[in-house]
Amino acid sequence: MDAAARQATRLDAIQGRFDPWLVGLAIAIAAFGVAMVGSSSIAIGEDLKVGPFYFLVRHVMFLALGIAMCVVVMRTELKTIERYDRLLLLACFGALLLVFIPGLGHTVNGARRWVNLGVSNFQVVEAVKVIYIVWLASYLVRFRDDVNATWIAMLKPIGVAVVLVGMLLLQPDFGSATMLLAVTAGMLVLGGGHLKRMMLPVLAMLPALIALAVLEPYRLRRITSFTNPWEDQLGAGYQLTNALMAIGRGELTGVGFGASIQKLNYLPEAHTDFIFAVIGEELGFIGVCLVIGLFTALVGRALWVGLKCVEMRRHFAGYIAFGVALMIGLQALVSMGVNLGLLPTKGLTLPLISSGGSSVMMTCVAIGLLLRVSYELDRAQRQVARLRGEGAQPAPGNIPPTTQPAPAQTTAARGTSRLRQRIEPMFGRDVDRHGRQA
Repeated sequence: MDAAARQATRLDAIQGRFDPWLVGLAIAIAAFGVAMVGSSSIAIGEDLKVGPFYFLVRHVMFLALGIAMCVVVMRTELKTIERYDRLLLLACFGALLLVFIPGLGHTVNGARRWVNLGVSNFQVVEAVKVIYIVWLASYLVRFRDDVNATWIAMLKPIGVAVVLVGMLLLQPDFGSATMLLAVTAGMLVLGGGHLKRMMLPVLAMLPALIALAVLEPYRLRRITSFTNPWEDQLGAGYQLTNALMAIGRGELTGVGFGASIQKLNYLPEAHTDFIFAVIGEELGFIGVCLVIGLFTALVGRALWVGLKCVEMRRHFAGYIAFGVALMIGLQALVSMGVNLGLLPTKGLTLPLISSGGSSVMMTCVAIGLLLRVSYELDRAQRQVARLRGEGAQPAPGNIPPTTQPAPAQTTAARGTSRLRQRIEPMFGRDVDRHGRQA
């Protein structure tokens, strides 16, 4: 075996590590969620005659299933997932169509968002969010330069998002539709989309979104009650006023874990959409800051991992990290904003904390993707460090993206100079279709 082959074997033998910060933060949020679901759902379970711990047991079961799915994703190479990039978009459309199939689609409170799986109902949009992020990441890799340089390449993912949003509005699910558009815009910006060019379709869609929000009577009531919930305290403002009373009652340190009054059938959806209000009441301002801090740290770490991937030219992995960070961060922001009266009432759960099978499982899958990204990033960094230490040229086909030597360099220079090259996100700079800066 020659030296190049031996070195390639050594590189392949290098293993990565999952980012300990991401693992620790995800476990902390999930464990906190188990405790709060147990506290907030006891009265609801007793009122429904299903037992005080029904929702807690159900939440733990879905969390365990989600962890199993997370482990599977963590052990799957990203290049294997990327191989099916074009099928992922078809999966998004197919999943959203399932809810309209008679006998399979399930309606709750006038919304047809669930698929009946026999043992439980599954909200398909939760899976679509994750699948769509992976597809959009692959699209940005394939058309990275064109997205910044041409209108057509930039408008294609926006058009796909608009079609998906239209299907969501038929269910209807205005909250998830808005979230999908926000994630699309965020990933396009982080993927190098031209900011000025992106403003035009955003401004064009804004009147349509406003019209959708105000033309439906129930959506208009939510907006008007949000501005002054006390005007109709027992009607449209009932949820928000009770949430505000719960948070206000918590003061600095809270009334104590398990001692909430509002969860005793006063605050609707206390274990799902309004669990943050229960946290504020029982754990006070300190508990609220703890939750905000945990999500801020998780999202910040995910964005950092994504940036490091992009710097090493692992764009697919980096864009996935950006998308997962945006999905979790925006959903947490909206959920907490609704509970605090900063945003109109929307039915979005607090990731990994609120009770809910579909959301918990698919958030675990998203965390699994994020951990896989961190693993492959660490593995690539170790491979680069090995090459720098040995100063030798690896065998073709086994070269990490940042280690390809320039033909005119000496052997020693090939082991170091090209390794230092990095690619930065373009963030709106004008480039031509070949990637050269204009």
